[in-house]
Amino acid sequence: MLKWLIVLFAAVFVVGLLQPRMARLMPLGRLPGDIRFRLRGREYSFPFASAIVFSLIAGIIGWLL
Repeated sequence: MLKWLIVLFAAVFVVGLLQPRMARLMPLGRLPGDIRFRLRGREYSFPFASAIVFSLIAGIIGWLL
């Protein structure tokens, strides 16, 4: 169980580091259906469409494996 938590933490860390570079290449987070707004000087993002796309991709990869 501890190994899985370490792997999960490392994966989230690596994705967090690579996210700005990946954002230039892929429009995820800016798809139609993703909601972004500012409230009191803070920006909030609700990537509904991107989450569906990621879920479909993960499902297809899982189905193929």
